[in-house]
Amino acid sequence: VQLQASGGGLVQPGGSLRLSCAGSTFTLDYLPIGWFRQAPGKEREELSCISDDSTWYADSVKGRFTTSRAKGTVNLQMNSLKPVDTAVYSCVVHCRPGDPDSGTLRGQETQVTVSS
Repeated sequence: VQLQASGGGLVQPGGSLRLSCAGSTFTLDYLPIGWFRQAPGKEREELSCISDDSTWYADSVKGRFTTSRAKGTVNLQMNSLKPVDTAVYSCVVHCRPGDPDSGTLRGQETQVTVSS
């Protein structure tokens, strides 16, 4: 049983990327799924947590990032990217809003680099 984040890459400031989180053998439908990131030398940061009835966003990404469900996966649409968004991104199952240590299963990470 694995979780996989994909879609990272190099993008210029102001650009967009779309990350996807998928389970290797299971659907993510109805599960609370969180997106996290960790930049070098910094603490892990929870970005969003989507549940059945609501979605929580960190202030640092509110209005720029959007989490959604699609065909058993969970996506993170990232717009207006800034160099400070450069980090390793991952998704987790059983997130809790505002808790960077939450999650019972953490997936493989994907690197996002925002640079000109």
